[in-house]
Amino acid sequence: MDLTTRYMGLQLKNPLVASASPLTGELDSLKRLEDAGAAALILPSLFQEEIEAETARYEHLTSVHDDSWPEGLSNFPKLADAQHGPHEYLELVRRARRAAGVPVIASLNGISDEGWTSYARQLEQAGANGLELNIYFIAADLATTGRDVEQRYLDILQSVRAAVSIPIAIKLSPYFSAVGNMAMALEDAGADGLVLFNRFYQPDLDLTRLQVLTDLKLSEPNEIRLPLLWLAVLAGRTKASLAASTGVTSADEVVKYLLVGADVVMTTSSLLRQGPGHMATLLSGLEKWLDAREFDSLRHVSGIMSQRGMRDPQAFERSNYVKILQGYRQPDRSTTGQPAAPVPSRTDGAKPNRILG
Repeated sequence: MDLTTRYMGLQLKNPLVASASPLTGELDSLKRLEDAGAAALILPSLFQEEIEAETARYEHLTSVHDDSWPEGLSNFPKLADAQHGPHEYLELVRRARRAAGVPVIASLNGISDEGWTSYARQLEQAGANGLELNIYFIAADLATTGRDVEQRYLDILQSVRAAVSIPIAIKLSPYFSAVGNMAMALEDAGADGLVLFNRFYQPDLDLTRLQVLTDLKLSEPNEIRLPLLWLAVLAGRTKASLAASTGVTSADEVVKYLLVGADVVMTTSSLLRQGPGHMATLLSGLEKWLDAREFDSLRHVSGIMSQRGMRDPQAFERSNYVKILQGYRQPDRSTTGQPAAPVPSRTDGAKPNRILG
């Protein structure tokens, strides 16, 4: 069975990619993911702000007493020789490339133009096969317009594209008012791949301590629908590779994403829950699904349920929204011993069992 696919110009043995997580930050688990079938490995993000904070702390420690205890400075390594900054991450890239037989993609989260371009060059020099731009930006300034946010993404991409020659993927936000148009603009700006979607982590509140909680909530299968929609719309309309992300817990989600046109399917949460070996379960499930329907190649199913591949392309547009609402029926509670919910009466002539939105 031929499961090969291409992502950002990279030839992959199958469409399953281990996305950025603590599991991809250790050589042992990287190797276990590859052994379980991962066709590419995305390393955890390199955060510019963390590096700068670490550098600032080092400089403070070596300078705070330089007048009162100058001879003590000899106890500190020279700044150029200190093992701080991106050194550990760059070493991870080098070691992962030596150990892995599949593409290794670095992930970068910057906060300044210089940071984006400088670290991108270093990651390329360290041997990364590709680069994923993790642009995490919340427009909390009320003066920031939607166009400002879009331009920020484009400026970052263009700067990095001019700095490196390796393939670049960009994690796309789901909150653009025109996702399709933004995707095309990113392609024009040099994106080789689009990841749908970047999952922005929102805070919660602790009502007992009255504190903001910043705990991580792993994705669930019901979160698949938004990326499923936009992958279906974009498939066949952009030259950039399409990567599905979010909600992958079983082979079912993998198949759905491939049917609507994803070139690769990424997962993090399921691997954190089940361990690296779960990648083999996803791969086996995909193979069984294809075999049961006598598909001998991934190419035969890729995008056949995208908007362009469907006989009824409106299934992904507004008309289907109305059908979904009209087709909803309240659950019958008689089997649970609870009375059925009353249907509100209407005076506009509409059928009482129709729910309109």
